[in-house]
Amino acid sequence: MLEQRIQQQFFDSADLKYQTAEALSRPIAEACGALVGAITSGGKLMIGGGGAASALALHFAQRLVAGYERERPPLPAMVLGADAEQLILALGHPGDVLFWIEPADGDGRMARAAIAAAHDKDMTVAGLSAGTGAAAAAVAAQLAETDVKVALPHARGGRALELQLLVLHCLCDAIDLQLMGEQEP
Repeated sequence: MLEQRIQQQFFDSADLKYQTAEALSRPIAEACGALVGAITSGGKLMIGGGGAASALALHFAQRLVAGYERERPPLPAMVLGADAEQLILALGHPGDVLFWIEPADGDGRMARAAIAAAHDKDMTVAGLSAGTGAAAAAVAAQLAETDVKVALPHARGGRALELQLLVLHCLCDAIDLQLMGEQEP
């Protein structure tokens, strides 16, 4: 009984990834474009996340700085903590990108403050949100037309975090491809 339940977790995770692959590929590519644009024009990436997504933000920033699956120079990325709004106001510049990750169970307060601060600094925002609740809608409504939104319409917290991690790994791979070309076999 327990083993079947565990197997079902794997099946559910795989099904969600198959169901969302086509719909998410374009917004992920657009987010990659915004991130690479900032990097190649001398800007930096400021990465933050609400609630459980703060761990994802740290992971993403580390992969951008230390490398993902191949060696390359460090990229200008920093993780934002609970003081995200203040760090953006202090260190953000036009040409920088705020990459915000909002979990399915987030309340969106930190996201709204960070996005407003980024807009005050004429920064682009790329948002990776999960869920279909009021917080996700409020965050999405705050994004400007020039911002990028990757929305995962899955409300189950654990599954949404798994999918967000996959999106971040897709971004790492896509950024490396854009900056360094195809990897030789």
